[in-house]
Amino acid sequence: MIISPGRRYIFVHIPKTAGTSLALALEGRAMKDDIMMGDTPKAKKRRRRLKGVQASGRLWKHSRLCDIEGLVSAADIQSFMTFTLVRNPWDRVVSYYHWLREQSFDHAAVALAKQLEFGDFVLHPQTAQSLGAAPFGSYMRLGSDEVPSLFIRIEDFAKDAQPLFDHLGFEIELPRVNCSDRQARYQEYYSLQTRQAIAEICQEDVARFGYEF
Repeated sequence: MIISPGRRYIFVHIPKTAGTSLALALEGRAMKDDIMMGDTPKAKKRRRRLKGVQASGRLWKHSRLCDIEGLVSAADIQSFMTFTLVRNPWDRVVSYYHWLREQSFDHAAVALAKQLEFGDFVLHPQTAQSLGAAPFGSYMRLGSDEVPSLFIRIEDFAKDAQPLFDHLGFEIELPRVNCSDRQARYQEYYSLQTRQAIAEICQEDVARFGYEF
């Protein structure tokens, strides 16, 4: 996440949506008062700015808008440009699975991904509950209300990000970072059953952003 009082924007980093790439691009033009939460170079250097801060939720890389109230006022959240990246759910789950298999920390999803082949991971109730409970729009809410925000599909970044470029006064490109060890075509991972499972689990995001398998 990046909060820029100077440029009046808040970038919300949804997991496995190329958010680190956008964070790096934004911090390359960062202002001195920008607040960064994550593992990019400038975010690590500025972590001390959050010491002792009281907020409504966890302050970390993947904070939601509802988490940062207290660090930022509700009025500022409403008036700043809020934006995030979204990604084709079938592609995202492939990257999520491979990322989990590379991790060493103690978490149920990590253990599950390491124990199961991809198809079984997709069909496991724990995966369905985790993905289904966090549609993209849930990251952009204050209370029960979604804050009007810019959702940028990474597949159409240049087109969808134009309102962001207009707001910033300059354009940015996404560098390729944190690429997982996976096949390039996500479609090759899926059977008809697992394809339909993701369509059902992520139906809100599929319908809202026009994604297809």
